[in-house]
Amino acid sequence: MARLPLATTRSRRRNLAFRNISISIMLMYYYIWLLFALVYKMRLWKIEKRIRNRELRAAHLYQLIGESDVACIQELRMDRRTFHKLCEMVRVTGGLEGTRNTSLEEIVATFLYIISHHLKNRTIKKFFYRSGETISRNFNKCLLAVLKLHNLLLKKPEPIPEDCTDNNWKYFKNCLGALDGTHIKVTVPANLRGRYRSRLADIDTNVLGVCAPDMQFIYILPGWEGSAHDGRVLRDAISRLDGFRVPQGQYYLVDAGYTNANGFLAPYRGQRYHLGGWTAQNPPRSAEEYYNMLHARARNIIERCFGRIKGRWAILRSPSYFPIKTHYRIRMACALLHNLILQNMAEDPLAGEDGMMQDNMEILEGENDEPEFITHISTSNEWTNFRNTLSQGMYNSYRARGH
Repeated sequence: MARLPLATTRSRRRNLAFRNISISIMLMYYYIWLLFALVYKMRLWKIEKRIRNRELRAAHLYQLIGESDVACIQELRMDRRTFHKLCEMVRVTGGLEGTRNTSLEEIVATFLYIISHHLKNRTIKKFFYRSGETISRNFNKCLLAVLKLHNLLLKKPEPIPEDCTDNNWKYFKNCLGALDGTHIKVTVPANLRGRYRSRLADIDTNVLGVCAPDMQFIYILPGWEGSAHDGRVLRDAISRLDGFRVPQGQYYLVDAGYTNANGFLAPYRGQRYHLGGWTAQNPPRSAEEYYNMLHARARNIIERCFGRIKGRWAILRSPSYFPIKTHYRIRMACALLHNLILQNMAEDPLAGEDGMMQDNMEILEGENDEPEFITHISTSNEWTNFRNTLSQGMYNSYRARGH
């Protein structure tokens, strides 16, 4: 067979290579076009999703803080006026500002919703259409901003005046309020559980709370382990440089777990004390019992205060998934927000849930610029005589009314 000329063979090879190169260029162009189309389509999808999420987020935020006071109280535990006042306070005093994509109102609403319902990050991010990182960052920013409001929101103690007409407090002249400890469950590493195990075998912390007769917190110390005794926590509080202060000549009501010492008026031990112990058929029969009854009625304010703050903020009712240091800050923030609600709302939504305990006992009843403070807790004959004189005066007044 005769061979083709060399020039013809080269020409065929050249044409075949050119065709292959053309096909490769066409395929490459097609794939590049397809890639750009997919990127463009994905970008449009992301933009549409972002716009849809923004609309859903705005509608949801309006339902929380703009639609009605009922919805705002139910979800955020405060009415709309109080909410906007909180936003103004954290902006001016706390230094919290909104970002390009997140408004200040949304940051505060997210924080309040988390502590009100104690929901985890994975749930909240679906609820507010945000990433988990954004939710966590905004929560911690708002938490620190709320803590900066302590000078504005903590109640300044005021002694009971001589002309007080409140049946619960008129006998306790110069009293500033009541204090007690409450246990709040936490989640801690296994090697620390022994320190946080209380006498009831729960893993929790002992929180010292001090409140005024109007149920506003005066002082709160959230950082002690559950194994610590109430008296030890109180001694630590008054020994701190910026801690709890009790002026000389004034006092707080405490329960039998504390020492009856200067500045801290305790009930008589070995006598009936709890509110359910007296009825019209079983009235007090001694000065000590009558004193204990009045003491329990007045000191019950701190128990009601703890009940309200735990009823209001669900994050205090079950072990928190936050780090222990963050959880201490959350407790302080909950107390400050509790005060804010009492100071600005005409009526506390939880007020009707703790009134029955007060009503059960009604059947039995017809200046220095720099004061000296109490720096230690110790018993004294003077303070014991003060309690004895007070109880005897109460009982004499009770007997004089014909009981």
